[in-house]
Amino acid sequence: MYGENVCPNAQQPPEPPAPGTLMVDTGRGDRVGEFRGVAGPYWSLRPVGGGTEWEAEPHRLRPALLMEQLRARTARLNARSRGEVL
Repeated sequence: MYGENVCPNAQQPPEPPAPGTLMVDTGRGDRVGEFRGVAGPYWSLRPVGGGTEWEAEPHRLRPALLMEQLRARTARLNARSRGEVL
């Protein structure tokens, strides 16, 4: 029978945002990252100041609030002013 193994409550993953969109990973303590792309069932994010990308489940991500975007960008600029390699 068609569809007997399909979960009726299964949701389609959300549409990925535009590359560069700041997202909050609620599964990792509200870590803010820049959306980089889709890797299988996961979305790839990169820290705003640069660094190692990580993968997150799309249902655990949400767009960053304006305050969170400002905080992440300010942290990057402060690191750059201290001479840290980004």
